[in-house]
Amino acid sequence: MAGAVVAADDPTRGRLLYETHCIACHNSQMHWRDQRLARDWAGLEQQVRHWQGRANLNWTDDDVLEVVRHLNDRIYRYRAPLPPRSAAPDAATGVQLAAASTRR
Repeated sequence: MAGAVVAADDPTRGRLLYETHCIACHNSQMHWRDQRLARDWAGLEQQVRHWQGRANLNWTDDDVLEVVRHLNDRIYRYRAPLPPRSAAPDAATGVQLAAASTRR
């Protein structure tokens, strides 16, 4: 059977992690309050790391970033950091480029 089509309303990993582990204490009103601690992407990532640690969830870096992306897409809309320049694919070919060499 060919690959399954993912519907637009299918939950992301970040959403699943958040709804499974965080929503009991963190409803959407918490994110809109005036005293929120996350003021940018880095602050949001710091808060997710802090609270997953307090809850002893032992999330991977990827898990943390998925939850950060979910919260940012759904609520915060902070500017995400750009990927390292050497990690970006070439716009014309889509091929991953290595860091520029200084040798000729």
